[in-house]
Amino acid sequence: MAGTRARRATHAATTTVTAAALPRLALPRLALAGLALVALTGLTGCSGDDSPSSTVSKAESAARSAGREATAAASSLASLATEALESATAEAGRRLDDIKGGVDAKGSVALGEPAADGDRTKVEVTAKNSTDSTKSFAVQVDFTDEAGSLLDTVVVTVSDVPAGDSGKATARSNRQLTGTVRAKAARAVRY
Repeated sequence: MAGTRARRATHAATTTVTAAALPRLALPRLALAGLALVALTGLTGCSGDDSPSSTVSKAESAARSAGREATAAASSLASLATEALESATAEAGRRLDDIKGGVDAKGSVALGEPAADGDRTKVEVTAKNSTDSTKSFAVQVDFTDEAGSLLDTVVVTVSDVPAGDSGKATARSNRQLTGTVRAKAARAVRY
């Protein structure tokens, strides 16, 4: 009976510490709060020192550990996102540089307003062919945030635009973009 009361008191102390510790965790760390809670409930078992202060100490240690792990995971995800963006930008540049006989045509390209397209962002690309023969256009579209920071980049082809006419294509982001998204034609090549 005394052991049951001690476990209940320990469990109550652990629950109180868990509820007090979670609000201090940064928002990215909340994903690991469940892990901390699992770790904390494991602390309520029998051990040599089942005092409430011991349990509180163990709970604080588990919460600090979960916070460090969450910070490391967030840093790792940010690094992966940066690498993916750098890779997409490099690939877009290679695709445009590989076009033989291409002419700069950025002034012949206009973009519509970005809009949601399921879990991605899309923008309509219009290319005006002012030459006397059918041409195609490769357009690098940069998706940015309100501050102008690059979020994503894609290359879209507007194929076989008749002489003196305009052609359209839709550029779609590679991934989901959040917040206010803007689009600009970073480069365009007519060939």
